[in-house]
Amino acid sequence: MDSFEFMSPTKFILDKDADQLCGQEIRKISDNVLFVHYGDGYMYKSGLHGRIMDALKAAEVTCYELPGVEPNPKVGLVREGIGLCREHQIGCVLAVGGGSVIDTAKAVALGAKYDGDVWDFYSKKAVPTEALPVGTVMTLPATGSEGSNGSVLNNPETGESADVMADFLRPAFTLMNPDLTLTIPRRQTVFGIVDMFSHVLERYFSSSVNVNLTDYMCEGVMKAILVNARALMENMDDYNARAEFMWTAIVAHNGLLAAGRNQDWATHTIGAQLSAQYNAVHGSTLSVLFPCWAKYVYKENIPRFVQFANRVFDVEVDFYDQEKTALEGIRRLKEFFLSMGAPVTLKEIGVETDEKFRKMAEDACRFGSIGGLKSLNADDVEAIYRMAQ
Repeated sequence: MDSFEFMSPTKFILDKDADQLCGQEIRKISDNVLFVHYGDGYMYKSGLHGRIMDALKAAEVTCYELPGVEPNPKVGLVREGIGLCREHQIGCVLAVGGGSVIDTAKAVALGAKYDGDVWDFYSKKAVPTEALPVGTVMTLPATGSEGSNGSVLNNPETGESADVMADFLRPAFTLMNPDLTLTIPRRQTVFGIVDMFSHVLERYFSSSVNVNLTDYMCEGVMKAILVNARALMENMDDYNARAEFMWTAIVAHNGLLAAGRNQDWATHTIGAQLSAQYNAVHGSTLSVLFPCWAKYVYKENIPRFVQFANRVFDVEVDFYDQEKTALEGIRRLKEFFLSMGAPVTLKEIGVETDEKFRKMAEDACRFGSIGGLKSLNADDVEAIYRMAQ
């Protein structure tokens, strides 16, 4: 096990009325708030917007709104939110939605405490040191941003997608009402499942040794995802499976599973370029790329892939041909994605040609080689894109 430092100050509440607690939780922090949300019809038709506003009013919290968050959140809206925070001396940011909303809220909270442009943090021109407190009401479990220390943002002006990591970006609280997830369309549900499974994979495929505890924890989370995914594919109204996924998304990405081990994260970095260039849904990039990445790197640590195949997908180990076992585990990973209807080729997500492969590969490696299990350069990344065609 490697040395580590782990911090998770977020207060988590899962309850059928959890969203109605946002007012009292915000009031513990500030008497005003910037309410960040999608601004789509669901927020109003479902009554969620009204319930949030009522809860804030009851707690005597003055509310300013920032609607309009899109998937693959954009820096332009973040800059608008920062302006509102400065104009009204906002003390807290409330995100009501999924990962894109939460990442937007974190970026706003970060930029509100900085005199320069918020993109400086994402382009690594500046190091973040503080942010406004952020609270969340989770409606779409997937990215785990509601419990993590990160924020991902896209810059259409430069065609870049980048992230920022800092423990003070972890939300002060996260409220989870599983009823809010019952109306999530099947497609979005599937991409959320792919995302949280991939978050575990990024930590599991590690070169660290003597990490039995987190190995078994990762494997347990992945097995639970398989069970609950099967339940949801049979019945999209399964409350218990929905509730488990709300918590699973957090456990998969709050850093606990990574304690004492190095991590990979190449696949997320490679996929982020597809989101930046093609506005591809994050989860779809992962279902396409993870099996390809695995096939490209598995020889770097065949025993690790054999363990994955055996413990997660119950593949019987062929001790005379361990490579065969490793490849069967990768095949079953791809089959799991296919069984839910997730895409597994670039063509399925709208990438018809290879014209941007080189640019995306170079962008993925703009800060140097990527990957913890196997170090990848731009040539490697381009090869993985070609495998995914």
